Parts: sequence; C-alpha cells; structure tokens
Amino acid sequence: MPQEQQNSNTVSSSLDANQLVLLQQATSGYSSLQLAWASGYLAAKSEQGANAQISPVAPLAAVAAKTLTILYASQTGNAKGVASKLAASAKAAGISVVLKNTADYKAKSSLKNETHLLIVASTNGEGEAPDDAIEFHEFLLGKKAPKLPNLSYSVLALGDSSYEFFCQTGKDFDERLQALGAKQLAPRVDCDVDYDSDCEAWTSSIIESLKDELTQPATTTTASLGGFDNLPTAGAASQYSKQNPLAAEFSLSQKITGRDSAKDVRHIEIDLGESGLTYQVGDALGVWFENDEALVDNLLSELSFSGDEKVSLKVSGEVQEFTLKNVLISQLEITQTAPAFIEFWALQSKDAKLTEVASDKNSAREFAGEHQIIDVVKIAKADVDAQTFVDALRKITPRLYSIASAQAEVEAEVHLTVGVVNFDANGESRTGGASGFLANRLEEGQKVRVFVEHNDNFRLPESDDTPVIMIGPGTGVAPFRAFMQAREARDATGDNWMFFGDQTFTQDFLYQVEWQNYLKSGLLTRMDVAFSRDQAEKIYVQDRLKEQASDVFAWLERGAHLYICGDANRMAKDVHQTLIEIIAEHGKLSTEQAEDYLKSLRSNKRYQKDVY
Repeated sequence: MPQEQQNSNTVSSSLDANQLVLLQQATSGYSSLQLAWASGYLAAKSEQGANAQISPVAPLAAVAAKTLTILYASQTGNAKGVASKLAASAKAAGISVVLKNTADYKAKSSLKNETHLLIVASTNGEGEAPDDAIEFHEFLLGKKAPKLPNLSYSVLALGDSSYEFFCQTGKDFDERLQALGAKQLAPRVDCDVDYDSDCEAWTSSIIESLKDELTQPATTTTASLGGFDNLPTAGAASQYSKQNPLAAEFSLSQKITGRDSAKDVRHIEIDLGESGLTYQVGDALGVWFENDEALVDNLLSELSFSGDEKVSLKVSGEVQEFTLKNVLISQLEITQTAPAFIEFWALQSKDAKLTEVASDKNSAREFAGEHQIIDVVKIAKADVDAQTFVDALRKITPRLYSIASAQAEVEAEVHLTVGVVNFDANGESRTGGASGFLANRLEEGQKVRVFVEHNDNFRLPESDDTPVIMIGPGTGVAPFRAFMQAREARDATGDNWMFFGDQTFTQDFLYQVEWQNYLKSGLLTRMDVAFSRDQAEKIYVQDRLKEQASDVFAWLERGAHLYICGDANRMAKDVHQTLIEIIAEHGKLSTEQAEDYLKSLRSNKRYQKDVY
C-alpha cells in the first residue's frame, strides 16, 4: 500500500481548517441545485474510491430531478410555519428538500436552475409583499427575471379576505411564474385566516404528486440542505404553538386610560409560570378566546334555535360533534364577519339591501367590518338549519397582540396593551371577541391559551450603539415599551427617540410615568407627543415628524433604525408619506429617489413596521 494512501486512512475524516476554507470558497457562488449536485458527486466519489472515474454529467441529471426547493415569504411567521411543515412532510416522504426564506434566496443565480419549486407566501397590509420578500418580489416581477420553461411550481397564498388585495403576493408570484413559462404542479390555493385545513389538503396533494418523481432511492445518500438536520418529522409539533398553546395564568387587566377617555385600553399581564416559553422583543402573543355566552344566547334567540341542536365540525383534523351553543362559544367566529357570510345571508334571506352590499366586494368588506354576525342576521330573516349556519361561519382564529414587555425585565411574565373594541349597533352595545375576553370576562387566576408568534421583521438593532426612532401612537406603543426595557437591561448606549400620539394628554397618555422615568434616566433621548384633541387643530405623529424633519433625517443619516407600530390603514400610510417628504427635502432628492432611500432602509432591516 502506498504511504500516502495508508496515511489517508488513519487521519480524521473531517476537513482541516485550510481544506474547509477552500471548500467554502469553491461553493460560495453555487445555486441550491449546484450544491445538491456537488453533494451527490462527492458522496458517489467517496463510495467508489479515490481512483474511480466519475462523470459529472450523470450525477447532475440524477440530483437535478430529485431536489425540491421550498421558499416562504412570511411577515409574522405563519407562512414560515406552513412551509416548515411542508418541508418536514416532503422529507418524511424521502424527498430531498431545500427550505429557504425568500430573503436568503439568491434568485438571480438560482431560479433559472430550479426544476421543482413551491412558494408559501403571505400578504402584508394592502397587497404588499412581506418585508423579507420585497427584493425577491421585485426581481421576479422585473425585467431581469429569466424564462423558466423547465420549472414546475405551485403557490400557497395566505391572506385575509377582509382586505381588498386578498392574497395578492401569492397571486403576483403565481401569475408571474406562469408568464415566465413555468408549469403549475397544482393550481394556486388562496387561504383565508382559517387556513389550516386548506394548507393540509394542499400539502398532501403536492407530496402525493411529487413523491414518485422526487423520492430518493433507499440506497442513495441524501444531503441535508438548508439547515434541515434538526427538522422535525411530519406531524411533530414544537412544545407550544398555535396548534398546541400554553394554558397560562391570567394575572391582571388594568385600565390605563382615564375615566373620561373615549377609549378603554388595558394593561394585561399573563404568568407563563415554569413553562419555559420564551419570547423576544418585537414578537407577538397569540391569544385564543371564547365568545361571550350572552352574545351567543342572543344570536340563538334571533335564529330561533335552542342551542341543543347537534352539529359537526372538523377540529384538529377530525370531525367532531357539538351542541350548537357550545360550538358558537368555543369554535366559531361571531364577532368578526367575513364578506363571504354577507353573501351567504343575502342568498338565504333574499334581502335586497344585503344583496346589493354583497354584489360589490369593497362594499361587502366595509359592511362586514362594521357588523357582527348577529347584526347581519337581524337585518333579514332566513330559514336555515343549524348545520348550514355553522358551515357558513369561519372558525375562531387567535388574535395577535404586540408584546409590551421584555423577559429580561419581567422574567416569566408577558405583558400586552389591549384596546377594547366597543361600538354601538342599532342601539345595542358590541364588544370585540378577544379584547372583551381579556378585559371583561377573564378573572385573576383563570387560564388563557397563548403562544408566541415570532416576528423576525421587527427586531432591535444587533448593535446596542445604534440609535432608534420609534413611532407608536395609541396601542402601537406596546412593542416600544418592550424595546426600552430590553435596552435598559442591556445597558445599550444607542440614542432612543419616541413619537407617541393619542386623543388627550390627561386621559390617553399610555405608560406616561414610565416614559417620564426613561427621559429622566437618559435612556430615552427624546420624546415627541401629539394629542389630537387638546387643541382646535388636530395634531398627529406625522405632524411632529414634520416639525422635527431636519433631526429625523440626521438620525437616519447616522444609521438610526426606524420603527412604526399601529394602525395600518391611516397612520402608517400617513407616516410613510411624511418620511418620503422629509427624505426628499433634507436629502435633496426627488420623490422617486426618496422612495428608493426608504426601500433601501427596509431591505437593510432599518425600516420595520408592525401594523394592523
């Protein structure tokens, strides 16, 4: 045996430092497909021996047909969760999988080499791509996107039908891929807020259609790509999740608006105990709730049901039987109305007013947003049986609240800032489902089912020296309370500037004492407030931004990260437009250049929004 070959059998099988560097350099520009090919090539080479002659063509063809790329475009984590489960199911079926966030996907070099692609995409706000998907969205819809005649794909779109541009990001991806010549593996599926069943059906169908073509032979060595070494098998769940929430102890609901305020805002505290459930500042807490029994009784009376009628509903993948009253309390959404229910009740009742509303999607969305289920059924009578009525309703979905605390400060607690939804409908009082549950119906010591929804698109800067500008009127103040607690615990030296607004100084200055203490200690560098009803002319946070325009731009120029939390429909849009005007004026840029400036900030995680 030659000496060199003998030595090769006695040294460690791992690469030394120099070899590892060379390997990283050699593969740094590879696409996911090329990495898969290289993996198969090296595995085959090791099996056949150092002197074997291996043609690179055969392995490439073999691996190219056996790699499935799954991309997710996720704002708050839902699409990421669905994509991870999809990837786990594919891996369990023997398919080699690459799972990537669209932000980490090198579309320019990789997309043209893909053969099988699945995209799970959520839509942000009014038809926008999630923050992590902005660059991918622009590339795919731009002139530089390649023709894709060899690509087979499918898209699962997540959205909310109460928005005008329902599932728009998924629709954009689907239509553009078709235009580029790609072939659908399966038609796009558009999922509403209650998306679990649709996702499961789409996943099962996709895996079934791909497994014969993409399943790796048992004798083939399959590389774990995209960080899949620790991926759970299909069906496995993390300890606490949307599907498996923690039953935590409800500790406190304290009204933090004044007696004469037009708003009822609560500071909520929940004890996580010894659960080990952790969160980061910027995350949201998902809260499962039950409907008010009094509201359910009124609805049953209006429909002339006793509540004892037996109905069936699919829960956790299994069809279960409930009494009508029980299912309305614990399983079905009755405080938020979907446009589809307006159409359903219009057809059942044949009411002219509802029919007119239902005929226009925008009108239906607006009408649904102002009426609970009981308000709709009161407009016109309809003769429907209990099961038909149940089938027309959406399932309860948990409400997400921006977390208002840092665990470094509160340890095994989580705090929320909840605005209670209260309004009158034809002389009758209406209350939001989750906000009413937290504010009025839960008592200290009772259990509430919760889970953490991680939001990597709303994070403090990695460097504690980096300045931050926070814009959070009303309950949008919540995550910035957490930001300040975290920065204090970390002895962060970066400057902090807070813009807060509400109706009145005396009644609506949320966490006023805390902000004043942060100013006194120097942790909070500046604070500008806008109380719209304390003077004849209404003043909002965007007005304060304009007043401080020069300093705002100077902070951005020295690297400040900019955050907005709160109302998406008006405040966030107004603030965004104001920022464009500030950047254009003080940066001496055109409007288009100012928009590009903000896009650049957003791409670099320096402009982040948590809006609702």
